[in-house]
Amino acid sequence: MRIIRLKPLSICETNSYIVASNENNCVLIDAPADPDYILGEIEKNGLTLKKIFLTHGHFDHIGAVADLVDRTGCEVYISIMDRPKLTDDAGMLASLFRVRGHRNYEGEVQVIAEDDVLKLDELEFDVLETPGHTSGSVCYICGTDIFTGDTLFARSVGRTDMPDGSTTALMKSLGKIADLGGNLTVYPGHMNVTTLDAERKYNPYLRQAAEALK
Repeated sequence: MRIIRLKPLSICETNSYIVASNENNCVLIDAPADPDYILGEIEKNGLTLKKIFLTHGHFDHIGAVADLVDRTGCEVYISIMDRPKLTDDAGMLASLFRVRGHRNYEGEVQVIAEDDVLKLDELEFDVLETPGHTSGSVCYICGTDIFTGDTLFARSVGRTDMPDGSTTALMKSLGKIADLGGNLTVYPGHMNVTTLDAERKYNPYLRQAAEALK
């Protein structure tokens, strides 16, 4: 398995990640914007895009989905709770942030839920439902890596003060993450890559959530 971190994209400087299998197929974790750049990086690494796994449905994580599907025929996966955001400018926050020129995605979607295992060649991604930033936020765990979207950042967490956010739900979700076994490498939707042990020690929100479990 190879993980390729793409440059921050969209007006929100959103992270996305290419996860490549031994067969040179790949999953894209979130699709913020600039499909030409994303496909260029995939092709530069000799890969074929098979699936897009969305951590949630805000515009800065789904902006390139329609173009990427048109050009590759890849599959799209998202929580049933955030699926409506793919075609709803208000729900995806495009209206709130006055985003122009984006394309909504109205194509086929694979709906995911807690404990689903998504497979690509030898890769297996466990779905962890982590509502809070949105009601349909999820994380994807593959081996010793976790892709947390806007649920968990290095020393911080995602906002809950926008439509469909909930601080109470987020704290419960952080408790689930804090309780995971092992020192997973954390690939967040914004800012720097970190580790779960570092966040257990230094992230005040994760520490608070862990304390609530005792």
